[in-house]
Amino acid sequence: MAGYWIIFIGIMLVSMIVQWRFRSKFKHYSEMPLSSGMTGRDVAEKMLHDHGIYDVQIISAQGQLSDHYNPANKTVNLSPEVYSGRSIAAAAVAAHECGHAVQHAKAYSWLQFRSAMVPAVNVASKLVTWVLMIGVFMAFSGNLWVLAIGVAALAITTLFSFVTLPVEFDASKRALAWLDNKSITHSSVEHDGAKDALWWAAMTYVVAALSSLVTLLYYASMLLGRRD
Repeated sequence: MAGYWIIFIGIMLVSMIVQWRFRSKFKHYSEMPLSSGMTGRDVAEKMLHDHGIYDVQIISAQGQLSDHYNPANKTVNLSPEVYSGRSIAAAAVAAHECGHAVQHAKAYSWLQFRSAMVPAVNVASKLVTWVLMIGVFMAFSGNLWVLAIGVAALAITTLFSFVTLPVEFDASKRALAWLDNKSITHSSVEHDGAKDALWWAAMTYVVAALSSLVTLLYYASMLLGRRD
């Protein structure tokens, strides 16, 4: 178990560094104006229309870094600094979220798989913490079924974390290609800035997935160890 805690603490430290680095990069590129002068909303609208998408609404959402695409109601939700911002960061994030809308329109398989998992993940995420706590307590008396349910719920959320990775990387790939093709990030500085900001955003998902996997392996080994 000592090895687990070393790995877990290491991942937590890496996660903190990645989160700090992402926020630092976002702040830096938010202060670098986009030469085209387009706002995040302008970028989002143009990218959607260039892909023949007219049934997706662009909304200004509350909260910092709250940007996301909701396939359920077809909305691109942009935080205020992205929605109204005229920076490299605003353009990159807006295009990335529209990348998800393009995935949806083109029936991208990984996005479809991820969306199909959402109902199960919502249930599992609400149960997992308390079920694992109760399961560990009951395991001391030899009753393992609650712990088994907790491990199963954690496995669902972990799988969801890994399924999210190709979805996020593909959305960024689509965003960067479109930004370059339409000369919205036509200088090397703008291109490199957008790419750097989206890369660090993707790393937050990678670290979260690894953290979830390590936690799953810990409780799974506990469950299997009790059964032996």
